[in-house]
Amino acid sequence: MKRRISPNLLTVAGFALLAVGVYFIKTIEDSHGILRTLPYLSFGLGCSIFGHGMGDIITRSLMKGNPAAAKKMEIDKKDERNLAIANRAKAKTYDMTILLFGALILAFSLMDIDKETLWILVASYLFIHGYGAYCRVKYVKEM
Repeated sequence: MKRRISPNLLTVAGFALLAVGVYFIKTIEDSHGILRTLPYLSFGLGCSIFGHGMGDIITRSLMKGNPAAAKKMEIDKKDERNLAIANRAKAKTYDMTILLFGALILAFSLMDIDKETLWILVASYLFIHGYGAYCRVKYVKEM
């Protein structure tokens, strides 16, 4: 069985990361190296983890009070038509991401930004392509 992390734990961890990020943003004035980005990274991760945990908590509390809606939501989640629509939307999003990443890399290289930043974008772009190829090979072997 798939073991899930408690939404309460996610919410607390997200809020803690968010608070640490805000604290470091406000207190560290002259930062160098990784301390220039770490507070903002902590803030961003904290916001997303906190939002995910709160969304889970709110959904569960709403579903406890309305079992008919909970059952309908469970059926909709497992419906083949909805799964096909979601997978098709993900495929379109992947195609758009590839085009957008390529355009961003080209634009940033023409703007002459730092080489390190450009290499991070290129590595991310190549990772996305590599993972796409891996998934394609995996699915071809399955089918």
